Amino acid sequence: MDRNQEKLQKLAYVAQRYYLDDWKQSDIAAELGVSRPLVSRMLHEARALGVVKIIVCPPASDANSLLEQLRLSSSIRDGVLVEDGKDDDATNQLLSQGAVQLLWQLRSRHLGIGWGHLIGQLVTWLEAHPQLGSTVTDICPLVGNASIPARNYQSNENVRLIAQQLGATPHFIYLPALPDSLEEKQLLCSTEIYRQIQFQWNKMDTALVNIGNYPSSPDFASLVRYGSLLQEEHTCGRLLVYYFNADGKVIQSEQDFAIQIPLDTLKRCPNIVGVCSANTSAKALRGALKSGLLTHLVARADLVREALN
Repeated sequence: MDRNQEKLQKLAYVAQRYYLDDWKQSDIAAELGVSRPLVSRMLHEARALGVVKIIVCPPASDANSLLEQLRLSSSIRDGVLVEDGKDDDATNQLLSQGAVQLLWQLRSRHLGIGWGHLIGQLVTWLEAHPQLGSTVTDICPLVGNASIPARNYQSNENVRLIAQQLGATPHFIYLPALPDSLEEKQLLCSTEIYRQIQFQWNKMDTALVNIGNYPSSPDFASLVRYGSLLQEEHTCGRLLVYYFNADGKVIQSEQDFAIQIPLDTLKRCPNIVGVCSANTSAKALRGALKSGLLTHLVARADLVREALN
């Protein structure tokens, strides 16, 4: 670790003691064997260098009321709701910031990451706002790697970049999200590579999963995997590479050859955070909430309001 990285790590430690652990500056100084004025200067420098970001949330929003309605009507325990930005990109950056804020609140350590547009936006936000004082120690992907070149669906690369900005250890999945057939999936899932990622999935305390629309782009070979089943079941949304209908039922197909975290394993994760992008529809969010899978939510306040109504 170079000297600059060591300095940032020390600033992050001091900031965590002060802002998150509620230590007094004098107590931090005593622990580190330095003067209290030096601790004060370190906190100031941490803010100047972007190690600490202070978010002021004015009470004008009815986010708390919406979250309370979600608690009463769904499996959601808490979340972060944001107001719309000037355009979709600005809104997605606010949502990304909200997702990071929620990770701090949950004190997440072993994190699983899905994919999709908002995950790509999260990478972009973190590159501009590193969070080296994060509690996250390990990160792994929840889905295999896509064959398409779009950055949003390169699971390993996104995990590497997020881990770098959070000061965490990345763990990779060296398997395709969509192998050529069910037989190939069964073969790949019998390998040591798959067992290693299973080990990481079982250690997770927090999963960030994307909530998307149906039909989706890209399509993820849905016709081959499901035939006409998605239409027959009146599918309305997507979570990872799973599809669900308006009643929250996750559509299961015996021919589904996608490689992603099994639903039973995902359900055992203590914190499952659904993240919506600026263009997630109310229909998709409503179905996701009815699935009962999610414990937390990051979304636009207006989207939640529409979904509840």
